[in-house]
Amino acid sequence: MALPARFAPPVTTVRSEDMTNPPGSFIWYELITPDPDRAKAFYDAVVGWTIDGTSRFPNGYRMIGRGDGKFAGGVLPLTEEMRGHGARPVWLGYLGVADVDQTAAAITADGGTMMMPAFDIPNVGRVAMVADPQGAPFYLMRGASHENSDVFSVDQAQRVRWNELSTADQPGAIDFYKRHFGWDQEGDMDMGEMGKYAFIQHDGVAIGAIMPRMPDMAVSLWTYYIGVDDIDRAATAVTDGGGKILNGPMEIPGGEFALNAMDPQGASFGLVGPRKQQEK
Repeated sequence: MALPARFAPPVTTVRSEDMTNPPGSFIWYELITPDPDRAKAFYDAVVGWTIDGTSRFPNGYRMIGRGDGKFAGGVLPLTEEMRGHGARPVWLGYLGVADVDQTAAAITADGGTMMMPAFDIPNVGRVAMVADPQGAPFYLMRGASHENSDVFSVDQAQRVRWNELSTADQPGAIDFYKRHFGWDQEGDMDMGEMGKYAFIQHDGVAIGAIMPRMPDMAVSLWTYYIGVDDIDRAATAVTDGGGKILNGPMEIPGGEFALNAMDPQGASFGLVGPRKQQEK
């Protein structure tokens, strides 16, 4: 479901990079894809990243490099074994928590699903994959190296700038994330027959929104909007690279533009950024 322009994210102040991310923050993003090489060519051109050309790790994991020398997330190869367990191309977010096992147990007791039991990654931290009661998947993580993560920013290119959940039970999802991750929900926009677009905040920062899942969506799912330097350049790179624009670019409050797209392997994502031709 694409976000209509009048219901797009508001402009918000950036959190200082010197602050330690409190529990409940988005601290990492990961693309699961069957073709990491093609994903590298695609996202490097669209976003301006430099995804590793080869893996540094035994499982084929690749790091997503930003222009400032820091990381934006990672790329995990989607294997046939993973497909056999129902996995598909997708972007997933990591939520930092104080105790992965305790949070995962609380989520499953609250109607969520354990998709991957907690395990340790040497020199990184402890991780588990869960799904909320409506079926939207995400990771839980406790890792010292990610406590000051800046992979999320409300206004910087090459970082995720907005986290949007489309869900089969909007009130239930809002209560779930408030209960388990300390989020707030203040403000919304009326989308008429589509319901309300409910803004979510964490630690005083607007991090995204939770909206009703539309009938044409098969599952509840998070969509992550990645910042780009020029929405028109990025849109052209999407189609030139074999991806598909699902909606947009559309103007959003503050004068920037957003679009929804699908990469060549079928993972959905969003982009947000300025229209450079209007700045000349």
